[in-house]
Amino acid sequence: MSNEYGRLMLDINSTSLLDEDKFLIENKHVGGLIFFSRNFESYDQIKDLTDQIRSIKENIIIAIDQEGGRVQRLNKEFTEIPSMQLLSEYVKKNDDILFFKEVGWLISSELVAAGIDLNFAPVLDLDKNTSSIIGDRAFSDDHIEVINMASNFIDGMHEAGMSSTGKHFPGHGGVYEDSHIELVQDKRLLEDLFNSDIKPYIDLSSKLDAVMCAHVIFPNIDSYIPSHSHYWLNEVLRNKINYKGLIFSDDLSMQGAGNDSCSSKAIKAIDAGCEMVLVCNNRKEAINVVDTFEDKRVSLSKKISRMKKKSIVGWDDLSNSTRKIKIQNKLEKIRS
Repeated sequence: MSNEYGRLMLDINSTSLLDEDKFLIENKHVGGLIFFSRNFESYDQIKDLTDQIRSIKENIIIAIDQEGGRVQRLNKEFTEIPSMQLLSEYVKKNDDILFFKEVGWLISSELVAAGIDLNFAPVLDLDKNTSSIIGDRAFSDDHIEVINMASNFIDGMHEAGMSSTGKHFPGHGGVYEDSHIELVQDKRLLEDLFNSDIKPYIDLSSKLDAVMCAHVIFPNIDSYIPSHSHYWLNEVLRNKINYKGLIFSDDLSMQGAGNDSCSSKAIKAIDAGCEMVLVCNNRKEAINVVDTFEDKRVSLSKKISRMKKKSIVGWDDLSNSTRKIKIQNKLEKIRS
């Protein structure tokens, strides 16, 4: 079997696959699928869905945003995770930074048991209360704390057999605006970012399996968002930071990615150096991207296979795990 993957990640609307979903998944340019809350009813349902997807195509990565706090797509049987900021406050108060490894392991183990390959985590943005979209999703507004906490979180992900994705490069925490709904500008200089927001990417460069780009323009550094910027992705991320992992765009249907068609934005992202692009919540545009990738003969990628889950975890075994129960008991105290 070929180890090549399509370079588009898209979404589905329901808790099961429609005929159009199946047809799209079969297309060679579709190499990823991301779940949202609307795709989830129960553990059994989501496991059936991942199995169904893999029965159609083995060369596909199934992803999700399961950060904790207000960004947690799977609930019910899945452990309720507090925001990283709340966990950070507990960890600092109790000198218990290794707890982040336990949380990273538990989140990842549950996802792997459900058949999910990739969690778009951890958030490496520096923030406490500046950004409307990041806020308590961030570990801290101090880069040293973010590095240490995220490093332990990634160790837990890796132990569970899941790859890590640092986001949102080079930093989304310095602006208030929400890039889902508007074009966002951060007027800091590169030196400012290298002394703060970029530091987690430098220190964790060899540990991060993937990086997701921020939909933020830094006009005093480059005129393009990072997903579309050869400068950001090659001169800074690849050359200055010496990062060797994968690069994902964020969702190109977001307003912060610009007003062009998603097809145009996707080609710009591929040309700039993204291995995979996301187009969500707009099926028509996702289909247009597939057609454009075919017309432009966009190559497939072998590197994307690195994001596949690297272990098999039994849900029942995990549910009875004393380690899981111990972590859940501590999380319950933190939330209360």
